[in-house]
Amino acid sequence: MHYWKGLESVPPDFGPSVVTIGNFDGVHRGHREVLSTLTRLAGERSAAAVAISFDPHPAKVHRPDSYLPLIMGLADRVDSLAETGLDAVLMVNYTLAFSQATAEEFVQDVIVDRLHACAVVVGHDVRFGRGNAGDFDTMVELGRIHGFDVIGIDDVGETRRWSSTWIREALTDGDVATANEILGRAHRMRGEIVHGAARGRELGFPTANLSTDASGIIPADGVYAGWLVDEAGMRWPAAISVGSNPTFEGVSRQVEAHVIDRPDEEVGDFDLYGQQSVVEFVARLRPMVAYHGIEALIEQMNEDVELARGVLEHDRAGA
Repeated sequence: MHYWKGLESVPPDFGPSVVTIGNFDGVHRGHREVLSTLTRLAGERSAAAVAISFDPHPAKVHRPDSYLPLIMGLADRVDSLAETGLDAVLMVNYTLAFSQATAEEFVQDVIVDRLHACAVVVGHDVRFGRGNAGDFDTMVELGRIHGFDVIGIDDVGETRRWSSTWIREALTDGDVATANEILGRAHRMRGEIVHGAARGRELGFPTANLSTDASGIIPADGVYAGWLVDEAGMRWPAAISVGSNPTFEGVSRQVEAHVIDRPDEEVGDFDLYGQQSVVEFVARLRPMVAYHGIEALIEQMNEDVELARGVLEHDRAGA
């Protein structure tokens, strides 16, 4: 798959193409429905399937003081888009200057002159151009003028439209089951494994700690069953703690993964420090609480490991 960072990276002779537009944060099931239609139509028309996306997220440019947690980092977004069978992703550097282009200018410069689109696939709620003035009807009219077809995709979902907003809400509540249902996979975070306070090791539950700048939304505080994936692609079952260690009066939120039943004789010291690793969240086991005394905490941690083991055995069987 071609990955173009900026309009100037698109080859001048590229095309014809079938194009879609979106932020694609999470690349969830709703996104993949659009992308599936896109790649099918591109194949039928002997054209390239192209997704136009934006970095940074427009909300962060227009509302820099507000907090919009992103479901996944840029690298994961591009990798996930590549998995859908796209021929290319055009990542537009979203700036205030770029946002001032009118709907007509955006279509002319990006969709027509750069990508030579013969068709555009978008949701009926699409908005584009300065002040989001362009909508689906605008795209249809511009398609008539410039000679490309516009294919509208209806909302997809079950009890509610699948959306990045819904995923963020679910993760904020610790409801990874709902988030994963919308995503079509386990929610993940990616970051470097760093040294922590080593309390887990002292208690008999050593953990791999994600750096505080890891990408991906941190779900609500609690204990989760999930997977730790190292740089080599090895997947390890894990009980994952998210929170500030209230038993020890911690203050900063941490994501720590305790690998279950790790075979030390096969993996040596299991040294992941410095590695870029992934933590995947399968199910929430319980909220985070403070315990009175170390013995009560250790007893609970043993229960957490047993619960996580059972959840992950089921998850592995269903994979």
